[in-house]
Amino acid sequence: MAKVIDGKVIAQNLRNDIKSQIEEMRKTTPHFNPKLSIIQVGAREDSNVYVNMKMKAAKEAGMDFELFHLPPTITQFELLSKVQALNNDPKVHGILVQLPLPEHLDDRIVTEAIDPKKDVDGFHAINIGHLSKRASEPAFVPCTPKGVIELIKSTGVTMSGKKAVVVGRSDIVGTPVFSLLTKNNCTVTLCHSKTTNLAEVVKTADILVVAIGSAEFVKGEWIKDGAVVIDVGTNAVEDATKKSGIRWVGDVEYNAAATHASHITPVPGGVGPMTVAMLMQNTYLSAVRFLNESRQRAIVPLPLELLEPVPSDIAIALAQKPKPIKFIAEELGLLPSELELYGDYKAKVNLDILERLSHRQNGRYVVVTGITPTPLGEGKSTTTVGLVQALGAHLNKIAFGCVRQPSQGPTFGIKGGAAGGGYSQVIPMDEFNLHLTGDIHAVTAANNLLAAAIDARMFHENTQTDKALFNRLCPPKKGKRTFAPVMLGRLGRLGINKTDPAELTPEEVTRFARLDIDPATITWQRVMDTNDRFLRKIEIGRNDTEAGHERMTGFDIAVASEVMAVLALSTDLKDMRERLGKMVIASSKGGEPVTADDIGIGGALTVLMKDAIKPNVMQTLEGTPMFVHAGPFANIAHGNSSIIADRIALKLAGIEAGESEDKMGYVVTEAGFGADIGMEKFFDIKCRTSGLVPDCAVLVATVKALKMHGGGPEVTPGKPLPEVYNTENLELLQTGCDNLKKHIENTKKFGVPVVVAINRFTTDSDAEMALIRKIALEAGADDAVACENWAKGGLGAIDLGQAVIQSCSKPTAFKYLYDVGADIESKIETIAKEMYGADGIELSDLAKEKIATYTRQGFGNLPICMAKTHLSLSHDPKLKNVPTGFKIPIRDIRASVGAGFLYPLCGAMQTMPGLPTRPCFYDVDIDFNTGNVVGLF
Repeated sequence: MAKVIDGKVIAQNLRNDIKSQIEEMRKTTPHFNPKLSIIQVGAREDSNVYVNMKMKAAKEAGMDFELFHLPPTITQFELLSKVQALNNDPKVHGILVQLPLPEHLDDRIVTEAIDPKKDVDGFHAINIGHLSKRASEPAFVPCTPKGVIELIKSTGVTMSGKKAVVVGRSDIVGTPVFSLLTKNNCTVTLCHSKTTNLAEVVKTADILVVAIGSAEFVKGEWIKDGAVVIDVGTNAVEDATKKSGIRWVGDVEYNAAATHASHITPVPGGVGPMTVAMLMQNTYLSAVRFLNESRQRAIVPLPLELLEPVPSDIAIALAQKPKPIKFIAEELGLLPSELELYGDYKAKVNLDILERLSHRQNGRYVVVTGITPTPLGEGKSTTTVGLVQALGAHLNKIAFGCVRQPSQGPTFGIKGGAAGGGYSQVIPMDEFNLHLTGDIHAVTAANNLLAAAIDARMFHENTQTDKALFNRLCPPKKGKRTFAPVMLGRLGRLGINKTDPAELTPEEVTRFARLDIDPATITWQRVMDTNDRFLRKIEIGRNDTEAGHERMTGFDIAVASEVMAVLALSTDLKDMRERLGKMVIASSKGGEPVTADDIGIGGALTVLMKDAIKPNVMQTLEGTPMFVHAGPFANIAHGNSSIIADRIALKLAGIEAGESEDKMGYVVTEAGFGADIGMEKFFDIKCRTSGLVPDCAVLVATVKALKMHGGGPEVTPGKPLPEVYNTENLELLQTGCDNLKKHIENTKKFGVPVVVAINRFTTDSDAEMALIRKIALEAGADDAVACENWAKGGLGAIDLGQAVIQSCSKPTAFKYLYDVGADIESKIETIAKEMYGADGIELSDLAKEKIATYTRQGFGNLPICMAKTHLSLSHDPKLKNVPTGFKIPIRDIRASVGAGFLYPLCGAMQTMPGLPTRPCFYDVDIDFNTGNVVGLF
């Protein structure tokens, strides 16, 4: 008599094992949470039974379970949309559409819509196809066939070399079982109802699997003595002795077969319980696979062909073939749903990734800054890119660069493009420098919409009565007036706790409807992303229709807009909405701040910026990832790329619980201009807002700049460098190193290690490199290394990369320069004395008035964002090296309340640059033979 193969016991043991494995995984990986989602269309009673079984099993195993019960009238498009949403949900590891579906829905199309990597039923054509191929493995084996094999294994019978017969050729059971038995080295015959001499074929089977769907189809006398019999069938037959009037039988004549077989499965209680157990196992394995894949990050670098002499930047960029950006995303563990492609080589990254990776420990955080530069710049961007290439392409580290998007003002003005230089560039460099994904255009649109709204509001207030103004602001709809949501916020700020326009008193109507903007206090200007000096001051309202409403205003460059600063400092979409709404554009005639939300425009600005908040991902010449996001001016705003880009990069570069510290990656972010400006703002504004703590600062210096500070002649864009900068002069260099020492001192005040990167040019001597290194180390730098990344790419920055790795391993004692709760004047004075070496500050009457106003308006506790020249530690660009005996004149103070800082204006700062005599646009054109952009810097 055959031994009964108890599927209930085997299945329960498997489910217990899965539960134990999940609990064990959570000890080291607390966020590990397998999740099964089932879509059920309609309410068939048999489907309800099957779904409830799966739900119970999932919950017993400690899995998340979600059931989407959809109406039977749902369209195929709606159903497919639901499947796609689950495909894109990183928390879902298994998706199952309960079959059968209503007749108007195509089972095959719906099943094929499930991501093969989440197809825990194993029915997707890709999984079935891989199952049938000898040399490949599917993501999932169908649950019932997988259970059949487990039942056979439970008997202890060796499958290899045995003759197996499968009766039934369905896609769900018969055909997959045939493939699995073949993979287990059986000699398999697949039969069906039309097979001739079926009984004779069955008689040859050492292993018999029957799934033909016909009650007791296989007779006992067909069974070979000693065979293992797996009966998959479940059939209802009439039986008057049963209370229900039916009994369940299989496809095999059980009692007769049991007299011949060595092992046999009962019906029920055989294969059925195994199907649910295998579904749980597939879901668990899927969750493990997704976890492991999320940890597997491996950048495959692009090889560089280094030429001498070094060609132009654009020639180098065009010579390199970038990797498709989706390949880089896969290398980093980004999910397809987290990427929005903009062509082949750039994309936006969805902010949802921050939630998915919230459990990760952040990677190392490095800021690149510089000494006081010459007007030509000292290669800070080039060093940033080179360092990322060295870490990612040569030192086997996951490494990201985070840089600002270049403005078209400098691109077509003096400096040219900002993609780095030589063999350390972001590519494609023309796309990087021109438009990118349109973020600056979005900033321009939002800024100018607000500018238009300000003047329109003043015009309407000046030409209408209170009642007419109120009636137009709250027009009746179907006979009833309502407040827009943004208006309720204004009412709350006014202390009016009413939600029905009809309930406002005449005095409240006036307070609500009239912003009463004082034109003399308006700080909001229009912007454009072009250097146009003739728009610095303009008169608007000159048309006859606006007669009597003229006023003087002007244009700023787009990257100087507070909207851009808000973009860079926002932590998520909701935060950006709040910041945009809080932007103060003027004061009322009563001295109260007027905000964008008072005008009612905060929501509209957010809509214009909703895509811009997503960081852009590109790559370096060596195929390492770069985030390019936001571009606030470093003179007026804080001059750093976005917090969001840094946060995403830090999570992608981070490690999971239990992973070795050796796998920790690096995020290299760049701060604009010298350390006295961009770095100080990085620490005191950006880090204060983000809560992120840097591990190391890299201070970029050049022999050229240090010689200029030592007394060398003026460096002028467009003119050849004086000869002293191309020949060794240690005396001049040593004197100029005082500037380097001051910046090292400044950096160490924040409690982070400092590595000096000497951006070496071909004319620099070994003796000059040695002198700078000696002075830097004596001044307290952790290391000082020469870099040749311009000429050699990442290969030329390996020493810098190793120095950064070493410095990041050291403990930090990070601190801010000042207490944000201190009064405005003392915060400004602290920065002037500590960072610039000034004796103090001199406040103009206007600046004193602004301090009193902002303190009264509640803005006194905001950080300070100094607006001063980048060409000197002082306010005067002519004062080089480390000037002393000066005070910083503060001519005005303005508020960027939405961005979250006050910015004092030191000296004659311009927010709209002008074009030089010979702008860079002379060289920019199209090569009509190739379609390539030529002439970019």
